[in-house]
Amino acid sequence: MRKIVYSSFFALALGASACTVAEIQRTVDGVMAGTGGAVSREEVASGLRQALEVGVKNGSGQASQLDGYYKNPLIRIPFPEDVQRVENTLRQIGLGNEVDKFILTLNRGAEDAAKSAVPIFVSAIKQMTIQDAWAILKGEKDAATQYLIRTTSPQVRDAFLPVVQKSLEKTNATRFYTDIVTQYNKIPLVQKVNPELDQYATQKAMDGLFLLIAQEEANIRENPVARTTELLRRVFTKENQS
Repeated sequence: MRKIVYSSFFALALGASACTVAEIQRTVDGVMAGTGGAVSREEVASGLRQALEVGVKNGSGQASQLDGYYKNPLIRIPFPEDVQRVENTLRQIGLGNEVDKFILTLNRGAEDAAKSAVPIFVSAIKQMTIQDAWAILKGEKDAATQYLIRTTSPQVRDAFLPVVQKSLEKTNATRFYTDIVTQYNKIPLVQKVNPELDQYATQKAMDGLFLLIAQEEANIRENPVARTTELLRRVFTKENQS
């Protein structure tokens, strides 16, 4: 008979949410005793960092593909909401093609920028502490991603903004947007607009990446096939041993 000798860290931590970290560790050690496979607190932290890195690389890989943003309804970047009337008015006067061209190039800019996101996120992930890791273990299925959002967004935004700016210029999104706004502002009696495209695109590009990272994190937690390294399997998987 084969018997279960490892217990899922996430199920264990969630069930022991009222316990102290020391009590959780003792319970884990007790379950793992005699198997030769006890996972230390340091390994748990390393496993979570590794899970986030896998999520970041997979998520960024999806986003940076052709149509990674544009044809993904979950992260597709629309016309800026605060100037939605610009899009509606331009479509009414027969300039819908220009609007569509801008939206396409806007998403192409985000796809291009996503290629440079990995090292920015990985650098932030390395700052995760053991205490952070244990807190994440007791969290929701996107707890690691939420940690990343909470602790790194300002730094990531500062680093990502120039990348997005360059990508928008590269795909001509900035020029198309300027042309659109200029044409709109020439329409009699309309309220003039001049929103900050770079900030908008940067935030939307980041939101899309974080969403994909959260999906990858959930996949690693729930799907054994997604655990691509031995450390991830040890931290996240129930293993059978003769």
